[in-house]
Amino acid sequence: MSNNRHLFLSSASRTHGVNVWESISFVLNGLVFMLIGLDLPEITAGLEGVSMSAAIGHGILITVVLIVGRILSAYGAVVVTLIARNFITVADSRNPGFKTPFVLGWTGMRGVVSLAAALSIPVHLADGTPFPQRNLILFITFIVILLTLLVQGLTLPYLIRKVRFSNFDESTSEDEVYQTIRKELSQHALLHLKKHYSEQLNNYPVLQQMANKWEHSTNIADNELMTKECKTVYLDILNQQRKWLIQKNNEEKMLNEEIIRKHLRYLDIEEEKLNYI
Repeated sequence: MSNNRHLFLSSASRTHGVNVWESISFVLNGLVFMLIGLDLPEITAGLEGVSMSAAIGHGILITVVLIVGRILSAYGAVVVTLIARNFITVADSRNPGFKTPFVLGWTGMRGVVSLAAALSIPVHLADGTPFPQRNLILFITFIVILLTLLVQGLTLPYLIRKVRFSNFDESTSEDEVYQTIRKELSQHALLHLKKHYSEQLNNYPVLQQMANKWEHSTNIADNELMTKECKTVYLDILNQQRKWLIQKNNEEKMLNEEIIRKHLRYLDIEEEKLNYI
């Protein structure tokens, strides 16, 4: 549904949806941690014969196992990719070296998802008896989250600075990629305007102004002189730009999808401006 939201949602729905879902996500994250905090005294009181020190020890041990397991899986993914590149086309066939998988493994901080999984354990079994060691599982999960957030989260910036990744000749910054796509997007819009609306382009000064703006890689939807026909033309161009962006995102696997999303949100805002002109 997310990939096809441009087919069945209006620009207003998409624009409002971003704000709504970000707010809901923030509230839900806060509620989960607040609930576990309120429930923690009851959890520690019901450890079923396991001492506090032993429960903490279990949590530390499982945390170490999770961190080591994630690091090993990161190296395993690299090995599989290096082998697979001999038979199929992979997204990036270069060898990332020893450092990159280690840092990827170190970034595996645990959070709300782990907590939600632990909280989903039923309180009672099918025969009505209490689920064995449920409180211990919840306590261990809390320890794992706490340790990974504090230890891995706080040391990650230092680790990244210390590692000094190899330079893969990818000097293009995210901002430069964004501006490049914006320029290509404007050129695509200008081409579509000249190809399909050449007659209107000669008759309406506002369309000529739009063409001039696109030649300088900007969009326009704030001219009070824009007629109904011009709005129709501009709306069609926005749809063409949106299709071009989605196609570009599907074809270029190494492209940061967040940059595409920024441009799509910008087009939605441009379309919304038409309702107030």
